[in-house]
Amino acid sequence: MRSGDHPAEHRHVGPLPVLPDGAVAGDVPPPLVSGRLRLRAGGTIGGMTTATWNGTVIAESDDIVTVEGNAYFPRDAVRDEVLRPSETHTVCPWKGTASYFHLDVDGQVNEDAAWYYPTPKDAAQEITGRVAFWRGVEVR
Repeated sequence: MRSGDHPAEHRHVGPLPVLPDGAVAGDVPPPLVSGRLRLRAGGTIGGMTTATWNGTVIAESDDIVTVEGNAYFPRDAVRDEVLRPSETHTVCPWKGTASYFHLDVDGQVNEDAAWYYPTPKDAAQEITGRVAFWRGVEVR
């Protein structure tokens, strides 16, 4: 069979997911929910994941759910003192309505840098009670 002739290579996957910044994932999206195991450098599985901004660790956990390449931390793993409420909301067709937090670290504010789904749709139940980051937040 020639490359390009396999039916699986031509299947319609529906609309591509829209990321928080409005960007669209690649031609074929990765698995939407890839689970809770994390592959670390060197091929080991597990370990602590941290989110850092402005030189400060803002979240840390070994219980991470990865969705569309974003690490979702348990809400209780995120430092409350760096979160400020935001009025921003966006809608994802399969995850639901996202709400946002600003990050406030040492007087520097990173607007809408954290998001979560207060009531995710059925397809995204694994991210209930979890927070993800972007806008310069380093997740390692």
